[in-house]
Amino acid sequence: MNLYLLQLINGIGIGMIYFLLAVGLSIVFGLLRFVNFAHGAFYLMGAYACYAFMQLGGSFWLALLFGPVVVGFCAWVAERLLLRRIYDLPHEFHILFTLGLAWAIQELVILYWGPVGVNVSPPAELNGVVMWGAFIYPKYRIFLIAFSALLALVIWLLLERTRLGSIIRAGSESPEMVTLLRINVYKIFGLTFALGAATAGLAGVLAAPLRGVEPFMGIEALAVAFVVVVVGGMGSFSGALLGGLLVGIVQSVMSTLWPQGASLMIYVAMALVLLLRPDGLMGRSQ
Repeated sequence: MNLYLLQLINGIGIGMIYFLLAVGLSIVFGLLRFVNFAHGAFYLMGAYACYAFMQLGGSFWLALLFGPVVVGFCAWVAERLLLRRIYDLPHEFHILFTLGLAWAIQELVILYWGPVGVNVSPPAELNGVVMWGAFIYPKYRIFLIAFSALLALVIWLLLERTRLGSIIRAGSESPEMVTLLRINVYKIFGLTFALGAATAGLAGVLAAPLRGVEPFMGIEALAVAFVVVVVGGMGSFSGALLGGLLVGIVQSVMSTLWPQGASLMIYVAMALVLLLRPDGLMGRSQ
């Protein structure tokens, strides 16, 4: 029984990383109607930012603070100089352009750090395990769950209790409404895109001590992010949270029941959700 409880808790931790990875993708599409295939590359940048900070003698805590800021700033520059020019084009152009951007980032990572993955150690304060009787669990994973839950609350407050959140939610319902309110839509679009990329970068920083970093991790992350968004519902914060937890728990538990098919089962779960609720668990009919 302890094994399945352990895998359930592991699934919650993984699911919270998936939530942070997917929530930015969901919000960006909800507001901008922009298909961003470079989102996994921002996760990759966050993971390597964590590695770079620690290699330069910094701490994991500095990486956790500044890594997402660096990723968000790079995304803001890319949106301002490049992506803003293709918003009005068909989705096919969005996909091709952002795929090219993702591959460029991946190749730059390979050129600088090489094609071989490296390990990232958790901070010294979070090394070791916590024991509750016969149940043993790593300190870093406990921190990951607690910190991600706090971040989820902060993001919810940002979306539900601030003027920026009101504009983002209004834009998700009707982008034309934002324009009619005489709001600088391009400024809001750029800020939203940067925030979405920063959350993906934050997910990369948090994931680095769990799985290490390697140049191709962005491709896997992108696939999982789209699964979470489809399962939860496009443009929905609660959908991204529910979808991330569901996908993380399914993957973690199935790694015990059927290790060879653990990754496959998340796509089976997505197919089942689409059959029962085509707009996702928390999505609205478009």
